[in-house]
Amino acid sequence: MGSNSFGRLFRITTWGESHGKAIGVVIDGCPAGLAISVCEINEALAMRAPARNAFTSPRSEPDSADILSGVFDGKTTGAPICILIANQDADPSKYEPIQNLLRPGHANFTYLEKYGIFDYRGGGRSSARETACRVAAGAVAKKILQREGIEITAYIKQIGSIKAMVQEEDFMRLRSATRQSPIFCPDLMAAKEMMNAIEFAKSKGDSLGGVVEFIANQVPIGLGDPVYCKLEALLAYAMMGLPASKGFEIGCGFAAVEMHGSEHNDGFIKVSGRVETQTNHAGGTLGGISTGMPIVARVAFKPTSSISIPQKTVSTEGDDAIFQLPNGSRHDPCVAIRAVPVVEAMAALVLVDALLMNARAKI
Repeated sequence: MGSNSFGRLFRITTWGESHGKAIGVVIDGCPAGLAISVCEINEALAMRAPARNAFTSPRSEPDSADILSGVFDGKTTGAPICILIANQDADPSKYEPIQNLLRPGHANFTYLEKYGIFDYRGGGRSSARETACRVAAGAVAKKILQREGIEITAYIKQIGSIKAMVQEEDFMRLRSATRQSPIFCPDLMAAKEMMNAIEFAKSKGDSLGGVVEFIANQVPIGLGDPVYCKLEALLAYAMMGLPASKGFEIGCGFAAVEMHGSEHNDGFIKVSGRVETQTNHAGGTLGGISTGMPIVARVAFKPTSSISIPQKTVSTEGDDAIFQLPNGSRHDPCVAIRAVPVVEAMAALVLVDALLMNARAKI
């Protein structure tokens, strides 16, 4: 199985399965001398961890990272950084009764067809458990971005049909309100409606989908490499590689089709001697290169595939069957919630890689 790595210069490789002994990530290309601690990585992992509240999976994983290499005396050495995260609450027994059934909405059918084998324990390699590795790597990437003054925040924009009203201008207030919300939604009224909707779907044994929006501030002009490595293309590639992601848009995105060119075009102005755009319908890029305006984009996540409602399926032998999750199964009623810190991490990984590519291009 290939394609377990991401990035060009700042490159990560993740490994491990949902119910194996551990998961982890190797980061290659991190500059030397970066101050980083395991506490900072664990703080990021805590945002993604399950069992935070009733709106996430009850699987109790503390997600405590262990840095095995690449950091000495609290600073990166330039060598590969290996981070291990032990699986402490794995329970593969719940999956044994359904191991020979094709799970609707899951990858065991395609994995079996492609590889002839599938780790049925919680989805194995295809499980969203792998995203903890991305968050750990993202914590390192964010430290590099912070040195450049670049900040990223992600939040729930929509769950089901309920949309949040978000004031994007006050970045620090937006981040604070997001962190205080049980579901990472900065709009208190919308968050309450969303939580009620999630609880209702959960009570029916069902699930909901959602949209995660992210903003990257103080991104310098010039990131992105046309023609095939446009910044928005790299972001789309990163986000569409996330489990359960089904769509990506930047700026006005699909809403742009309802606008005239005279509405969508961002006029140029000069502010304090610096060229900016008066609006930001493009979402921070032109021609695949960052404009210096905030990068604003969204990722759509499907409803959680693991639901307790009985579903029609077939066995691995092709016989008709009814799929029913075993009692005690542990799943998120809305995967978009725990995707928020993962989206942040992936955005950070793309921007760090683009920064390093830019630096190399200017040598």
